[in-house]
Amino acid sequence: MWNNIAQNIIKYRFIWLAVILVSTVFMGYEGSKIELSYKFARILPSDDPTEKEYQYFRQLFGEDGAIMVIGWQDENLFEVNKFRDWEALAQKIKSTEGIKNVLSLGSVYKVVRNDSASRFDILPAMKQLPTTQAEADTLKKQIQNLPFYDGLVWNSKTNSTLILVTFNEASLNSKRRLSIVEDVAKFSNEFAVKHNTELHFSGMPFIRTTMMKKISSEMTLFMILAVVVTAFILWVFFRSFRLTLLSIVVVLIGVVFSIGTLQLFEYKITALTGLIPPLLIVIGVPNCIFLINKYQQELKTHGNKDEAIAEMVKQIGLSILLANVTTAIGFGVFYFTNSALLVEFGVVAAICVMVTYVLCLVLLPITLHYMDIPKARHLRHLDGKWAVGILTKVDYLVHNKRRAIYLVMVAMILISAYGITKIKAIGYVVDDLPKNDKIYVDLRFFEKNFNGVLPFEVMIDTKQPNGVFGNQARTLYKIKALQNALADYPEFSKPVSAVEASRFLYQAYRGGDAKYYVLPGAMELSKLSDFVQGQGQNGAGAKQLNTFLNKDRSITRVSFQMADVGSERIKELLKEIRPKVDSIFSPKDYNVSLTGHSLVFLKSNDYLLGNLYESLLIAIVLIALVGMILFRSVPIILLSKLPCLIPLALTAGIMGFFDIYFKPTTILIFSITFGIASDGTVYFLTRYRQEIYKNGHPPTVAISKAIFGTGLSMIYTAAILFCGFAIFAASSFGGTAAMGVMVSITLLVAMCTNLILLPALLLSITNRMKKGEKPS
Repeated sequence: MWNNIAQNIIKYRFIWLAVILVSTVFMGYEGSKIELSYKFARILPSDDPTEKEYQYFRQLFGEDGAIMVIGWQDENLFEVNKFRDWEALAQKIKSTEGIKNVLSLGSVYKVVRNDSASRFDILPAMKQLPTTQAEADTLKKQIQNLPFYDGLVWNSKTNSTLILVTFNEASLNSKRRLSIVEDVAKFSNEFAVKHNTELHFSGMPFIRTTMMKKISSEMTLFMILAVVVTAFILWVFFRSFRLTLLSIVVVLIGVVFSIGTLQLFEYKITALTGLIPPLLIVIGVPNCIFLINKYQQELKTHGNKDEAIAEMVKQIGLSILLANVTTAIGFGVFYFTNSALLVEFGVVAAICVMVTYVLCLVLLPITLHYMDIPKARHLRHLDGKWAVGILTKVDYLVHNKRRAIYLVMVAMILISAYGITKIKAIGYVVDDLPKNDKIYVDLRFFEKNFNGVLPFEVMIDTKQPNGVFGNQARTLYKIKALQNALADYPEFSKPVSAVEASRFLYQAYRGGDAKYYVLPGAMELSKLSDFVQGQGQNGAGAKQLNTFLNKDRSITRVSFQMADVGSERIKELLKEIRPKVDSIFSPKDYNVSLTGHSLVFLKSNDYLLGNLYESLLIAIVLIALVGMILFRSVPIILLSKLPCLIPLALTAGIMGFFDIYFKPTTILIFSITFGIASDGTVYFLTRYRQEIYKNGHPPTVAISKAIFGTGLSMIYTAAILFCGFAIFAASSFGGTAAMGVMVSITLLVAMCTNLILLPALLLSITNRMKKGEKPS
C-alpha cells in the first residue's frame, strides 16, 4: 500500500499541488475573517447544574459581571477641584457609547419622603457641581448621611472611592468592549496625571479585556518564536537553508489550515485555540525531520533520489501516521469533556495535526523530487560522532544494565508518587499573572478597600408570588439574618439587596437621619409599603426594590462582591455557608442558589480536574488500540505504555514539589503530552517490527537496529519539541509558562524512556519467550 502511495504522490504531483494550493488559498481567505472571542469562556457543559443555575440567574437579573470599577484613594477626596474633576471623569465615561450606567460619589441619590403624594421621591444628592470648598464639604456631610453607599461607592475609613461603570450587554460581549475600556483608561489617566495620583482598575470587563489583549499579543509572539526556534534548530541539524525553509513552509501551511478550520467551525480565538498555531509548528516539524532523515539515509546508501523518496514514504509513512494519530488522540479526547472551550480546542487541534501530517507526506516528496541531491556536507550530520556515541551507550545499557535501568525507573516512580501527594488543585481568577502585574496589584487594592470585585450571588426563590414581601415580610428578615451571618467573613463585601433598599427607604421615611438606616419591624414595614406603592410599580420606591426582584416578586437576589481567594478557600466557605443558608431558609419553603462568576469559576476548576483523569484514561485506551496495529501482544502493548506514563508521573511529581497548582492551563499538560510522548513509542516499535519481520533479525539484533535507526531522529525531535514548547515560558501568564516548561521536561524524559526503558522491556519480554519465537 505504501509503495502505491509513494508512486501516486510523485505521479500525480501536479494535481496534489493544485489541490493544496487552492485549499490553502481558501483556508487563508476563511482565516482572514477569524475574530477574537469576547464572550466569557464557558468551561462547564450546558447541562451542568451549576451552569444551569447561573444561566437562569442571568436570565432573571442580567449579566453579573458587567461592571468595571475605577478606584481612587486620597485623603482629600472632597477637595473641590479634585472632586469636580472626578465627577467630570464620571460624566465623560457615562457619555461613552456602550455604557449603560455610571455610579460615583457625585451621582448618588437620596430618597425623600413626599407626604403630600404619599410616596418616595428619588433626588440627586448633588444638584450641581460644588464651586466652593464649603459646598464640597456640605456635599460630603450629605453623603456621609447615606450609609447605603458606604462600602459600595466609597470607604469612609480609608478615604477610597469608586466609579462603577456598567456596560450594556451588547457591548460587553463584543469587540466594542475593547475600545470602551481603552477610552475609560485614557480618560482616567488624564485625571491621574493632572492630580499626580494613581488610579486602579478592575472588574470582570476590565480583567477580560486585558487578558484577551495579552492573549492576542502572545499568540503573535509564540508564532514568531516557534518559527525562529524551530528554524534555527533545523538549520543546526541539517545545515541546509533549503530543507529548513521547506519544513517551515509546510508547517505554516498547516497553520493556515488551522485558522481556516476555526473559522469554518464558527469558532473564535480563545485562550486555548490561540495556542493551536504555534503548537502545530512545534508538533509538525518532527514529521519533516523523520522524513528528511530517512531520505538522506537512503541517499547515502545508494544515491538514487527517486528510490530514496519511495523508501522514505514506505518506511516512515506508517510510523509517522500512527505517531500523528496518537498525538491527535491526545488532543481529541477533550471532545468527551462536553466543555465548549475544551471541545473547540481539542477538535480543531486533532484535525489539524492530521492535516499537517498529510501536508508533510505529500509536499516533502514532491519538493525533494525537484531539488538537487544534497551535497556530502549536508549528509554529514547522519554520522555525527556525538549521536553515535550516545546511541552506542544506550545500546550497551539496554543489553547489559537492564536491572539498573529498572531500579532507576522504580526510584523515579516512588519519588514522583510522593511529589504527586503534594499537588494542590487551586485556581485563582488572576493567578496566571505575575504578582507585579497591574491587574493583580489593582485587584488587591479593591480587596483591601472594598473586599473584592468578583461577583457572588445568592438567589432566593420563595416558591410563591409576592413571597419576598408576603407573610409579614418574613423573607426580608431571613435575608437580614443571612447578611449578618456573612458579615463575619472578610472575603465578602457589603451586600446589595432588597433589605438594603428597604433600609434606605425607611431612613427616608423617618426623615433622613442615618440612625434609621435599619430594617424596621413588621408594623413599620407595613406603613413603609404604603409609600412604596404610592405610584404603583413605576414609583421611585418600587423601582428601587424591583432591581432585586423578578416580575412576580417570588425570587430575589442578594449581591456580594468577593475577594479572589482561590478555589480551595471558596470550597471551605461554601461548606461553612451552605448549612447556615439552609438553617435560615428551610429547603421545604425556599430554593436558595449560590451562584455568580466566583462559583462558576470554582466548579469549572473542579470540572477540569475531573476531566483530566477521564481524558487521560480515554487517551491511554485509544492509543493502546493504535499499538495493536503493530503488535497483537498484550504484554508488549501494556508495557510499552510505561515509557509514556513515567514522564507524566515525573512531571506531576515536580509540580507537587514546586507548588505548581492544577489549574486549567496546567491540567492540559497530561493528555497532550501523553499523545506526543507516545509518538516515540510508535517510531521505535514500528522500526523494531520492521527489523524482525521484514529483515528477519532476531529480537536482540532488532533492538540494536531500532536504537540506531530511530535514535537520531528521536533526539532531533526531542530537541525541537523541548525548545518549541519552552517558548511558552515567555508568556506573562504563569499557567501557560508552567505548561511550556512542564511539557518540555515531560517530552525530554519521554525520549529517554522510549530509547532506554522501552527496548529494555522488549528484551526482557523476548528473553521469556521460547527460543526462535517472535513477538506476535
